[in-house]
Parts: sequence; structure tokens; C-alpha cells
Amino acid sequence: MPASSRRDFFRFTGAVGGGLAFALQPFAAQAAPVRPANVDIVPEGKATTIWYRTPAVEANIIQEALPVGNGRMGALVGCDPADDFLYLTDGSFWTGGRNDTPTDDGQLPYGKDDFGSFGLLAQLRVALPGHTGDAVSGYRRQLDLSNGLVSATYRYRGADFRREVYASHPDDVVVVRLSGDAPHTGTISLSGTHDETTSGSGRQLSLNGTLDNGLRYAAAVTAASATGRVSVDGDTIAFTGCRELLIVVCGGTDYSPDATKGYREPSTDPLTVARGKVDAAAKVPAGELLTTHVADYQRLYNRFAIDLGESSALQRSLDSWSRIAVRYTDTSTPDPELEAAYVQYGRYLTISGSRDRLPMNLQGIWVSNNTPDWYADYHTDINVQMNYWLADPAGLGENSLALARYCVSQLPVWTDVTKRLFNNEQNRFRNSSGRIAGWAIAFSTNIYGGSGWAWNPSGNAWLCNSLWRHYEYSQDRDYLELIYPVLKGAAEFWQARLITTTVTDADGTSREVLIDDTAWSPEHGPDSKGNTYGQELAWELFEEFTAAAAALGRDAELAADLAALQARLYLPQVSPKTGWLEEWMSPDNLGETTHRHLSPLIGFFPGDRINTDTSPAALLDGVRALLTARGMDSFGWGCAWRSLCWSRLKDADKAYQLYLTVLRPSINNGNGTAANWFDMYSQGSYTISRSTPTWADPPPHWR
Repeated sequence: MPASSRRDFFRFTGAVGGGLAFALQPFAAQAAPVRPANVDIVPEGKATTIWYRTPAVEANIIQEALPVGNGRMGALVGCDPADDFLYLTDGSFWTGGRNDTPTDDGQLPYGKDDFGSFGLLAQLRVALPGHTGDAVSGYRRQLDLSNGLVSATYRYRGADFRREVYASHPDDVVVVRLSGDAPHTGTISLSGTHDETTSGSGRQLSLNGTLDNGLRYAAAVTAASATGRVSVDGDTIAFTGCRELLIVVCGGTDYSPDATKGYREPSTDPLTVARGKVDAAAKVPAGELLTTHVADYQRLYNRFAIDLGESSALQRSLDSWSRIAVRYTDTSTPDPELEAAYVQYGRYLTISGSRDRLPMNLQGIWVSNNTPDWYADYHTDINVQMNYWLADPAGLGENSLALARYCVSQLPVWTDVTKRLFNNEQNRFRNSSGRIAGWAIAFSTNIYGGSGWAWNPSGNAWLCNSLWRHYEYSQDRDYLELIYPVLKGAAEFWQARLITTTVTDADGTSREVLIDDTAWSPEHGPDSKGNTYGQELAWELFEEFTAAAAALGRDAELAADLAALQARLYLPQVSPKTGWLEEWMSPDNLGETTHRHLSPLIGFFPGDRINTDTSPAALLDGVRALLTARGMDSFGWGCAWRSLCWSRLKDADKAYQLYLTVLRPSINNGNGTAANWFDMYSQGSYTISRSTPTWADPPPHWR
């Protein structure tokens, strides 16, 4: 089959009218942003911060380094005065491709080279000889959530020093600013992660390369100072006697959201774009760069506030890692400002990780190497959807548009691959009706239209549920026009997929119903037909599509047919054996009782077919019983899902208990919150070497 045509792209994406206004933006030159005249930078004593008494240890970068991001570029920042590091990413820095050669069992490959992996673009280092731990005092490192920047302050030889790091969305660069009471002397270096050669020219360092899949990429850095001397010395930038130093770094790829171009933009030279962006930003006074960034960040951040009460002076005096440890060990003493800050940290990551580029993947835009767990993919059986549960309720609806743009850009290839491969006779999840329409995906997706691992037939409906959620909040007709082809293709897939079976009701009456074909209830139990996961998502999808068609005045015949199918769908029952809402069309529990996924409760949350206002008490009792059986402990995302379900059941105590369970300190890579407040997952490859939270007691030379 030929690759998707440009005509198909426009037909599938609806890229006329409203669709173009929501287009995912490639890496390209841009006009200078508007510089705001006045910005209300929140002062130090009033800002919401998380802070530490020590720099991040590079060996523990995932657990300790602080994240910055502008939705396209991200960085993990260490803030070591003598040898600072920034691990830089671009959200489109991916290996792999369409991945449309099925394996012998009809599924799709899942490797770093065929499916692909997100990876690390480059590393930036800033060295200040002499500014080592034993010579430094009064050190403090913090992430300022109110203003959107990382900073570190300390004293060295009787002088105060400060550095700020942030990722500016308006200028599309990462900025490092050194200032203080005494001059800075040191070096800046830039290195790639694929054996690139760094070269110097003028006041810039740069590197570029091409991945095996043809993706071109580059990174560049420059520095400027009104005092002292800045010059390129081979593959480093040397600076001497600079009271203040502005460092600007940028990088990107030639990735394009256009399927007809193979997800590349031939006219883009990433090196030229990166060098142009750092040059332009370095000419702007440091104060103006900062206020431009803060104004843009606060436009989003200030839409939502949370006040749970005041914490004590003693609690405020604790660094953030110690504070989490104390909250966990002293369960009887609330720390309301800590718990409110954790909510705002989630919003900070959403603002920093999801703008007008690609959506957040399993690790957002923050990795420490080129082999992240699960390739930092887009997991479609909860994780990518869960990334956006916070957005609309917390005033960040526009940040959820990245997911919609992504789905629209992938739709032509998803549709083509589904048509060619889904009904492969080796695929155990194929449509036994023999009919195929619309689009489907596997449990993992990449940025090239590729799917990996096993087919996830219900994944299309779940993505649509996430896209529909933003429409429910925004009522934006242009947005609905954008996502309509995605909804329609998924609905057509399910129109072709459903099969008929006969069930016998409790009163002995037999009736014909429609059920999902063979599928898996993520991620346990047997393959079987009529799983609750598929039934609920099909019901939700038909509900959403018929509403969308009515709102836009389209496809009345299709909408009527789907409404008729929806009325015939088998709906999950409460098991007479367990008292739980059934996960399979069986009264038996066919999987793990305390499994991390809550797939059978998807119709309760994030769906709402089952709800406390209109659902029968017996059905709600079945939901409650299953939720109770699943337990009160799991991975962080599993606890979050549990907490939301208990919240909908109006059980505040259990919802809050699970919130605190996520907030517990992660020790030895156990489930919980790392020092930098990233959520740790015990099955991953990252490890924490300390067996107890000793970061509460920093080494003597950092006190």
C-alpha cells in the first residue's frame, strides 16, 4: 500500500477551517516575541517553592535534578556551583518509524530501532573552578513554581552568587543566568549523545547529526556579558571576570506533523534554526528575557489557586525532601502548604511539558539517557490519557491541545496501518466479522504514526474520551471540528468490530446483545470477549460521537446507527460471586485482585456512565467492592486513579489517604515521590542508592 497522500491527510485531519488554527508547530525560525512592560514577579518570601540544601547528584539525576521546559525543549538541572549540568531534550528526538511490519503473531514490534525511543538531545555543562562544596556556604537550590524557574544561591569567598535557569516558550530557548557580587570565571561546554563533534564559531558552540531513521537534529549555545571577556576556545566557551553572564541554549529537529512528508520538514535546517534562536535571545537584556518568560508562564499558572491552610514555621524551615519524609513518618500532623504545592507542581509540569508541540509521554520531556524505560512512549491504556486529567479542571485546558494535535497528525498513518494489518489472520484481536474501518492503535505509540507491542482495540476510544473531555470544558466549535475526524474514525472502527451474543438475565430471560470482540483487559487476565474495558469505552465513544455529530450537523445517519448499537451494548453486571463489578463477562475473578489497573472502572472514571446521581445503588456497591478489593496501595498513577474513584464515591478519607500514599518518599526505587518530586515506579530501571532519606541531613560542607 502507498504511503498516505496529502489529500488523505487533509481528509482525515479536517485541516481546513478550525484545524489549521490548532496545528502542531515544527521547529522553525520565529518573529521576536512581544516584551511585556510590567510583570508581577512573585517575591522570594511569597513564591511557592520546593527547595534543597544541596545540588543534585548527577548519578541520581532522575531523582534529584529539577525540571524546566517550554513544551518543546526540556532540561534537568543540577545547579552544582563548580560543575553544573543540564540534560537537554527536544520532544521530537525519537528513533524508530512507522513500524508497520507485523510480528509472527500479528502484533507489532517493540524495540528501540523499529518502534523507536525518545532520547537525550545534548548535555550542557557550566564549570566554575574553585566553587566546590568545601569552599561554598549557605547553599540553597529551588524550583520557583510561582515564576517558573530554577535557581541556586550560595556564598563563595565572602561574595553572594546566584544562578537562574528557565525554558522560555516565547523565545524558544533555555536560559542560564549567572550573577553575583563578584566576577565569574569558567567554561561552558556542549556535547551530544551520539558521538557528534562540537565545533565553535564566533561566540557559539554547536553540534548536529542525523539519526538512523533520517531525523536531523542540532543544538547550539552562546554566552554574553556586559563585563569581562567571553570567547570560544576550541570546543568550549571561556568566560573571565564576568559579573553577570547570560547563557542561551537551543536545539531541535526537522520533525514535522505532516504524514505526507514522512514526519519530516525538508526545508528545515535544525542547525541554522538553533543558532538563529540563541543569537536572537542573547541580544536581549537578561531582565527582559526573564520577564518575557515569567509573563508567559504566569498567564497559565495564575488561572488556578489552591489554599489548604497554613503550615507551621517548623515545617517551612525543612527542605522539601525532609518535609516529605516528615509528613510520611508523622501522619497525624498535616502539612497543608506542602500538599497544595504538590498540586501546583503537577500544573508546573503540565505547563512546562505540553504547549504547542508534542504531548507528554511516559516521562514528559525529561530523560537522562537514550534508553528510558518503555522507551518513554505514549502508553494508550492509561498513561498518556492520565497525563491530561489535571489540565482542564486546573485551568490548563489549552495545554491539553497538544494531545489533540498529536492524534490528528497521526491519524492518516493509524488509519492506513489499521486497514492493512489489523485483520491479519495472525492477530488474535482481529475483527472476527471480517469487516474493518476507521483506525486502531497498539498499547504503545510513537511520533511517526507507529504503534508497538500488542494491539489495544479499545485504545482509540479512550483517546477520544480524552479529546472529548476538553470539548466538554471549552465548548469550542473549532476544536470540535479538529477532533471530529478522530472521533468518527474510532466510531467507524467500533461499528465494524462489535459482535452479537446471547446472555441470560437473572430472571431467566435471554436476549441478544453486542459485545467487543477478543481483547485484553489491561494489563492482566485472559484474552476474552465482552470485557468491561471495551464495553464501557464503546458506550462512551458512541455517546460522544452522536453528540459531536449533532453539534456540527453532520453524519446524521451514522449517528443514528451508532445510537442504535449503543442501546444494544452489553453493560457490565455485578458478580453474584464476588460482589464486584465484573471485569470480564464472567462472575469469576480471572486476574490479579490487587492489580494496578482499574480497567473495569473506566465507565465510572474517567467515564461517567456509572455515577452517584443516577446509577442504581447495587451497581455503585459493585464499584465500591471492586475498588476495595484492589487495595489502597499501588504505583503512583495507580493510586491517583484509585483516589479519583473514591472521590467520585464521595469518600474523602480514602481519596486523601491515597494522595498521601503517592506523596510518600521513594526509597531504593520504591513507589513514591523522589527528592525532586518526580513519581517513581518500582518496576523501572532507575535506582536510588540511599536506603533511608538521608538527604534530610546534607554533608557538612554544604551546610
